[in-house]
Amino acid sequence: MTAPLPSNEAERLQALHQLDILDTPPEAAFDRITRLAAQLFEVPIALVSLVDRDRQWFKSCYGLDTRQTDRELSFCAHAILHDEVFVVPDATQDARFADNRLVTQTPNIRFYAGAPLKSRDGFNLGSLCIMDTAPRQFSTEQAAALCDLAAVVVDELELRGAARGLQNEVAERQKTEERLRLLESVVVNANDAILITEAEPVDEPGPRILYVNEAFTRMSGHSLEEVMGKTPRILQGPDTDRTARDKSAPP
Repeated sequence: MTAPLPSNEAERLQALHQLDILDTPPEAAFDRITRLAAQLFEVPIALVSLVDRDRQWFKSCYGLDTRQTDRELSFCAHAILHDEVFVVPDATQDARFADNRLVTQTPNIRFYAGAPLKSRDGFNLGSLCIMDTAPRQFSTEQAAALCDLAAVVVDELELRGAARGLQNEVAERQKTEERLRLLESVVVNANDAILITEAEPVDEPGPRILYVNEAFTRMSGHSLEEVMGKTPRILQGPDTDRTARDKSAPP
């Protein structure tokens, strides 16, 4: 039986895709968690499963040779509908799964337990799940332990996302600095005189000069040091009101 869609499916999928983790290579941090889960609960299969639009994809798959299955076959698609551990003691006795190909054929799932992987924004993106080929019960203490491991998976997902965000920020900053260096080179080496002032004057009598290039100093006879912090009024001709020119100098 195919699981119904969560009420927030569109937002959930957006949160999943923003992680940019689907179809990425295996990573040791996630593989350690599934290996530990398999050993702790003595099961042959443990997965970090992320439920996509039409499939469930495994970021880590201990004891399984495939990286994804159809969503319609997915036990985890049922697990993300719950905020607690979703447990199927015997899939052959559960109408939702009795005719499921994963139950009737290899890997012959009988027992399933999945703890939802809840994002910081409250979306169940998938599950940390364990499976067995024999029916079994699952205690409250075991469920709590599986939830603890699922929380570690979520921490790894968020840490990975934060690291990727930092890398992108650094890359963007480097691009910005390159553009600034290029612009600076163009301004410095320009044949035309360039004068840069404040965008908005902080006080009277007007905007202050922030920079002039070498072409400006050649054409005007004023050095950068002479005009820095003053207003363009000092560049007016000999008939300029000397009082206005004097006021243009910084105090």
